Amino acid sequence: MEVTQFRYLLLVLLLTCGLAPEVAAEVEESSDDPRAPRGPVWLTNVPAAMEFIAAVEVAVIGFFQDLEIPIVPAFHSMVQEFPDVSFGISNDSEVFSHYNITGNTISLFRLVDNEQLKLEGEELESIDATKLSHFISINNLRWVTEYNSMTGSGLFNSQIEIHLLLIIDKASPEYEKNMHRYQEAAKLFQKKVLFVLVDSGVMENQRAISYFRLKMSQLPALAIYRTVDDKWDTLPIKEVTLEQVQNFYDGFLEGKLLVSVRLQVAIAFLCISCSMVLWALLSLINSIRI
Repeated sequence: MEVTQFRYLLLVLLLTCGLAPEVAAEVEESSDDPRAPRGPVWLTNVPAAMEFIAAVEVAVIGFFQDLEIPIVPAFHSMVQEFPDVSFGISNDSEVFSHYNITGNTISLFRLVDNEQLKLEGEELESIDATKLSHFISINNLRWVTEYNSMTGSGLFNSQIEIHLLLIIDKASPEYEKNMHRYQEAAKLFQKKVLFVLVDSGVMENQRAISYFRLKMSQLPALAIYRTVDDKWDTLPIKEVTLEQVQNFYDGFLEGKLLVSVRLQVAIAFLCISCSMVLWALLSLINSIRI
């Protein structure tokens, strides 16, 4: 009975006085109720922040000197909207200094290209939940980023100039095996190549596929693209292998474009075919004259 009364008094005290932010986050995260809303992780020192960022592909941290500004509730709402993104929050001055933060800022950290993107100053003051959601969606780039209208913009905004695309139907039986190998290969090209997945089963992606002059019968395929000069190449494949990815990448950098080679072969074959047709016509004409 005394234990029950103690727990009751403790609960009343917590509800009345409120929880410290650090404790509140821990309580919220440790809840056994799967329906309990997630909250951002409180980062109270530099080591905690560094560990938090290093552990995930994409992290979004709210650096708030003032927790009463309008964007804070919107920031909290993003945690539910993006379950695959890790959200943190900090008001620690040393954490601010470590990440060169001088005022209220929202930063997105990406592992794939080691980027830190910031919303700060007037840009942060004018932002709302819709615009913040748009910012996260565009810049949510990973080891392998699935192409869509949002991530397409983020891919072109990255400092990495070379993009490697795996064009494959996600509903195909060979998808899982190829995707696993593709993800493993992506980790070996960090900060050199952005790996992209294009689902050929999605109607909206047909324009991207046709850009590389690929037919559905040639899929799955790899495509490589360089943003600075729009140079590209393709390689129809049966399965993804690391050696294949490496050779395709190396050949592209060396200027050995497979599309050009295939085009030359096709032209040569066409010329031979035309010559044979012409020869047959000449033979027919001569036979008629005789």
